[in-house]
Amino acid sequence: MDSQKLAALVRQSHHIVALTGAGISTSAGIPDFRGPKGIYVTRQYDPEKTFDIDWFDRDPRYFFDFARDFLSTIDHIDPTRAHRFLATLERQGSLRTLITQNIDGLHQKAGSTNIIEIHGSFQQGHCRHCGRTYGYEDLKRKILAENVPHCETCGGVVKPDVVFYGEAVHGMDEAEIAARRADLFLVIGTSLTVYPAAMLPRLCSGPVVCVAKGSIDAGDMEQVDGDIDTVVADVEHFLHRVV
Repeated sequence: MDSQKLAALVRQSHHIVALTGAGISTSAGIPDFRGPKGIYVTRQYDPEKTFDIDWFDRDPRYFFDFARDFLSTIDHIDPTRAHRFLATLERQGSLRTLITQNIDGLHQKAGSTNIIEIHGSFQQGHCRHCGRTYGYEDLKRKILAENVPHCETCGGVVKPDVVFYGEAVHGMDEAEIAARRADLFLVIGTSLTVYPAAMLPRLCSGPVVCVAKGSIDAGDMEQVDGDIDTVVADVEHFLHRVV
């Protein structure tokens, strides 16, 4: 499929659902996880020790080394063209639900509001012992100031509400309902290798289009092969062109 055909699908659809992954944010300067320069490939952070809930409870320092780097970077990162495009589709009423695997908050920065963050986020955190809630600013302050942030009530470890391996994803029932209602399902920036998110496109009875650079195992999905922001720019061109 090419960008012009994708633009035609977007134009005629009224209940679009999008699933996004780390690839939508790489051009903003945030590394992905499984790409050629991803976190899991470069081993900048050990994935088993950084994102596993059992390891976190044994020694959370690995995760907080990542978290400090992440939070120190994210405030200076702007949304990509693709983030802004999805926010525009939502404002126009055609994109009904945005499901993301990302924890970077760039969809919110771009203006999207109807978001299901199935892998959670840094927007708040909770003490692993007493359950006290910490909002983003307090959570960020503690992560940046403390080697391991501890609860001011009981001294337990404060964990951001990011989904680790070994934890249940968030909002999956809502995401499945949205996928079944979609008349167009867009897959942007995800390799669809992580479940249960990878099964969501299969629930859509309408067209499913994956935007990705290079050959991928898209199964029955159509693929627009190209750089995500370049494809989005082309789609916007065709959408704005007078027919």
